[in-house]
Amino acid sequence: MGKITIISGHYGCGKTNFAINMAINLSKREKVTLVDMDLVNPYFRSSDYRKILGEHDIDVIAPVYAGTNVDIPSLPEDIYTIFAKEGHIVIDLGGDDAGATVLGRFFTNFSDADYEMLYVVNKYRNLIAEPEDAVQILREIECATRLKATAIVNNSHLKQLTKLSTITEAFDYGKRVSELAKLPLLYTTVPENLHEELLAIDNMSDIYPVDIYVKTVWE
Repeated sequence: MGKITIISGHYGCGKTNFAINMAINLSKREKVTLVDMDLVNPYFRSSDYRKILGEHDIDVIAPVYAGTNVDIPSLPEDIYTIFAKEGHIVIDLGGDDAGATVLGRFFTNFSDADYEMLYVVNKYRNLIAEPEDAVQILREIECATRLKATAIVNNSHLKQLTKLSTITEAFDYGKRVSELAKLPLLYTTVPENLHEELLAIDNMSDIYPVDIYVKTVWE
């Protein structure tokens, strides 16, 4: 992993939950700062989970008005310190090109930074259910950020309805997105409660177990 890991993707693909899991996993061996850079969607922000992140000694940098009744897109001043911080930086980017545009203003900073940009996909999400559409949105995100993605994360799930077959039936989807994007398939996520069951039928090296932190109100 590079020092900075950017998590990008389509709205609702599960990138925020993946970003939280990655930050927690990385925190087991190094200092981590999670940057909530979602200025578009006031729901499902990673900064809403400060308590969980704080339990793992993870610093959080969030939009100025995150967690308040005011929804004005404004970055905090300490966002500009991330390129000088020690440890690992995980950036939870806003969805699609609209949410990713904010990262474009830091383009010159990234030219000398050690970074990865992971593109999270979900076969069961509208607008990216077809691999070709998923890659089209990826290209729009790359254009908005002026940065190139480095790998794909297949995060196909159906939230609380996810079964083992939900995961296995999306294997080919993840591989096809990887092929079309000409990027490696870095991880295939699986809910922690299905991890052992999946390993019993397919001992894949890219499996990434995740806990479900981000939930809707009714869950």
